[in-house]
Amino acid sequence: MSPNPPLIEMRGICKSFGPVKANADVDLSVAPGEILGLLGENGAGKTTLMNILFGAYQPDAGSILVRGAPVRISSSADALAAGIGMVHQHFHLASRLTVLENLLIGIPGRGGRLDRAGALKRLDEIARTHGLRLDPDLAVSSLSVGEQQRLEIVKALFRGAQLLILDEPTAVLAPSEVDGLFTALRSMAAQGLGIIFISHKLNEVRALTHRCLVLRHGRIAGRIDNPAETTSAEMARLMCGHEITSPQKGPSTPGAEMLTLSGISTPRHGGAELRDVSLAVRGGEILGVAGVSGNGQRALADVISGMLTPTAGTMTIAGREVKSFQPREVQALGLGRIPEDRMTTGLVTNLPLADSMVLPRIGTAAFSSKGLLKPGAIRAFAEEQIKAFDIRCPGPMVRAGALSGGNLQKALLARELAFDPKVLIAAQPTRGLDIGAARFVHEKFLDLRARGCGIVVISEDLEELLVLSDRIAVMYEGRFAGTLDAAEATIGRLGLLMTGAERRAA
Repeated sequence: MSPNPPLIEMRGICKSFGPVKANADVDLSVAPGEILGLLGENGAGKTTLMNILFGAYQPDAGSILVRGAPVRISSSADALAAGIGMVHQHFHLASRLTVLENLLIGIPGRGGRLDRAGALKRLDEIARTHGLRLDPDLAVSSLSVGEQQRLEIVKALFRGAQLLILDEPTAVLAPSEVDGLFTALRSMAAQGLGIIFISHKLNEVRALTHRCLVLRHGRIAGRIDNPAETTSAEMARLMCGHEITSPQKGPSTPGAEMLTLSGISTPRHGGAELRDVSLAVRGGEILGVAGVSGNGQRALADVISGMLTPTAGTMTIAGREVKSFQPREVQALGLGRIPEDRMTTGLVTNLPLADSMVLPRIGTAAFSSKGLLKPGAIRAFAEEQIKAFDIRCPGPMVRAGALSGGNLQKALLARELAFDPKVLIAAQPTRGLDIGAARFVHEKFLDLRARGCGIVVISEDLEELLVLSDRIAVMYEGRFAGTLDAAEATIGRLGLLMTGAERRAA
């Protein structure tokens, strides 16, 4: 054993799922005090590699060493015992319990009793050391998304993690919250912790990490020793194997109003309600909607999609008033929908891809007759869209859930765009997608804009909104805090609107 072994080391890791090699002879190491960036396209093998490290999968070959000593990690409990913690993109918290109670879940007490005093002391130590302050008595359901993420990190540190794996940690954060997270991560590294940072936001990777490992098709495509001195374009080239350029947004030529909301209010839904919301989107225009998660974006998307009936207000699509706020009604009026959660409300992952791609229109004459499905027409439609959208899969009858995130999103796009919508509502359309898949989605939106569609893009990625939008409206506490022309908008100005700072100042 060397005198200063890595904090964690993975050697020759191999993992296959049937004929697919998810990881092929991958080596990874993290030293104490190091922040390692882990990059790659969707389906490159990043998640599989981290699931092996955290005990969810067993490798077919290879070994894991902690501080130079071989270990076998068969479960997340083994990983935690080895000092490895992971903060997933979707949080694992008990929303009805308090912050302190979430920290104590699974921790043995003293003499059969929970050690609340000891837990409070440890929570205070973490807050003083890393600036991760939380009120121990607050219910998790009352925390913002940024505070819930902070709790997940604190929970890992509370259990003694010396290596922290962070999967897309900034996807749901406002710019000010990202700054706070990075301050905490740098503090942890300064205290000797190791961090693996998985992100598709290359500017953040360049700003935070000390080194990067790039995976492509399950193999190591490259190592980056100086991320701060490496351009995002060079990183993208390593990830994708070719140049990635930003799509060119031509001038907007708005036409007639395609979508209007007037005085819309809703019951509490998805963490917030809408309060007297009005907007108008014209054909040939992209309206971006920004906001910290939980400020009404989900309610807005569900009202427009016909999944939530407002308590007040009216909505029109292409000049026709929506009467019943049902998905089939708004679809018949010309609405296309890209939902936020492609795995549950977008596609039915247990069905064949072809069936999932026609399900919203399964009762139309194109795909059924007198109550009987037309399997040939369904399959032909799916094959046509797979080819047109470069959906990488074995074929139309593959189970939808077997596709990577980027290809699932392409399938959703293909389904909705095939029927030439007059209005498209897209919620978090590129969350978790690699730079190549995100660019593909952006190009399709801009093509649709050029054809006169009115598009609403709800996203917590401000750079995405600045690239795509003609106007950007910011939601705060169920209302629009302000609307800016894209040419006038900056991340700083949008961040102030997202946190309510401009409203409080006014």
